[in-house]
Amino acid sequence: MSDTYNDPLAVALFSEILMADQLARNRLGKALPKGMELSHFAVLNHLAHVNTERNPAQLAAAFHVTRGAMTNTLSKLEWAGYVHIRPDWEDARRKLVVISPAGRTARDEALRAITPVIAEAVSSIGSERVRAALPVLRELRQRLNEEE
Repeated sequence: MSDTYNDPLAVALFSEILMADQLARNRLGKALPKGMELSHFAVLNHLAHVNTERNPAQLAAAFHVTRGAMTNTLSKLEWAGYVHIRPDWEDARRKLVVISPAGRTARDEALRAITPVIAEAVSSIGSERVRAALPVLRELRQRLNEEE
C-alpha cells in the first residue's frame, strides 16, 4: 500500500470537515423555525437564488441526494405551502417546482434565525482566517465533485 492510503494530513482534514459539518447541522437545525428542517431551508434557499422553476431531478442532482429523498422533501414543502409543484406542459411525466410567496417568507425567516449562529462562528474565528480558508474548501469541493 502506498502512503497515500495512510496520509494523516488527509485523514485529519476530512475528520475536521465531517465533525464541523455535523456540529454546524446540529446548531443550524436548532436555530431554524419550528417545523423547518435544514433540508427544507436548503431547497427553499436554492429556489430563491435560482429564481426559476426546477424539476425534482435537477434539485436532487444539485443536492447530491436521490430523487426519492428530494420527492419526500418537496412533498413536505408543498404541504406547508412553501413550493408550488405543477406538471411540465411539454412533458407530462415531469413536474416543475417553484418557490411560493409563503416559501420566500419562510426562507427569509429561517435566514434571520440562522444568521446570528453563522455570524458568531465567523466572528470568533476571524474574517481574515475564514476568507483565507474559503479558496481551499471551495477547491476541495470542486475536486470531490469532479470525482463523481
